[in-house]
Amino acid sequence: MPITRRAAVAGLTAALSLASLAAAGLGTAPLARAAEPVLFGVSGPLTGPNAQYGAQWKQGFDLALDEINAAGGIGGRPLAYRFEDSQSDPKQSVAIAQKFVADPTIVAELGDFSSPASMAATPIYQRAGLLQFGFTNSHPDFTKGGDFAWSSSVSQAEEQPLVADFAVRSLGLKKLAVLYLNTDWGRTSKDIFVKAAKDFGADVVVAEGYQPEEKDFRSTLVRVRDAAPDGIVLISYYADGALIARQLGAAGLKQPAVAVSSVYSPKFLELGGDFVNGIYTPARFFPEDPRPHVKKFVETFKARYGKEPDAFNAYAYDALHLVAAAAKVGGPTRTGVRDGLAKIKDVPSVIFEKATFDAATRRIAGAPSVKLVVKDGRFTLWDGAKTN
Repeated sequence: MPITRRAAVAGLTAALSLASLAAAGLGTAPLARAAEPVLFGVSGPLTGPNAQYGAQWKQGFDLALDEINAAGGIGGRPLAYRFEDSQSDPKQSVAIAQKFVADPTIVAELGDFSSPASMAATPIYQRAGLLQFGFTNSHPDFTKGGDFAWSSSVSQAEEQPLVADFAVRSLGLKKLAVLYLNTDWGRTSKDIFVKAAKDFGADVVVAEGYQPEEKDFRSTLVRVRDAAPDGIVLISYYADGALIARQLGAAGLKQPAVAVSSVYSPKFLELGGDFVNGIYTPARFFPEDPRPHVKKFVETFKARYGKEPDAFNAYAYDALHLVAAAAKVGGPTRTGVRDGLAKIKDVPSVIFEKATFDAATRRIAGAPSVKLVVKDGRFTLWDGAKTN
């Protein structure tokens, strides 16, 4: 039977559609033939100093995507996502937000990585009524940007007292020097940490901010040394945290160092080398956690990628499952996904085990934590030994 021009065009259109879905990260071809995808947008770093976080996100997203689509997608429609590279730069995150809100096929957005990048774009998403799911946005004010701003990240209001507790009550440090990223996230985190440390009986003898692009910390570290602390706290990301760690010894600083959980990345170990050995950090996820739901995730991740997952793999994996669950409950529309987040209960989660949002704060509370120390070039469970 001859092929008509109309049939040929239809076949080409279908083929191009499937190719587009594959490029977007869709892992289930049979569903792709059945219906148009439910499309999420992702704004995050794929290049620049925070690129490793975006790479970790993609691994977690893709693992979750295949599971969601193998289970029937969302109402029989496949799930897909479109990842735009923001470099976690507020200017670029704003441009991406404008692009996403103008595209009616995108029903939810995940990201950006840093709270400043996300919060710069929040007014755009809020005005358009498009969910902004900042799953690594720990700034306490992020979800105050409007009823379309939600997060599964632990707020710094909860995180920094945990860091202070580790430094002061667990490690016995009493005179602390704080080095913090001089962004809104870093300054807010520093203020919360300082208050918590003082509440636990410690003194913060010096607090020094630094710029995101800063590379040479020698003059800052001299001021830290002159303040004679017995411990150092890093409110940093993995790249700047590793760079500071490499310069501590040269400045004569041999004191114990505690870093916030944002440094928990393979790149911190790679960039810091031997200089990050002995650095302590709390974490919301650790692959050696014996709980069954964590062990299952680790085994599945290792089978696919041939390596152990870290926290940012787990955050992204959880995020896609949570937003997909909301779309199933509320419907795959912009308001439906937002409304669905308030309705979902006890969704299986690697980080929380069972996740339920507080509709008032638009966050989840109660994530367990472990205490880690870098030993022989790897993150290990802290054995409880006090510092000298």
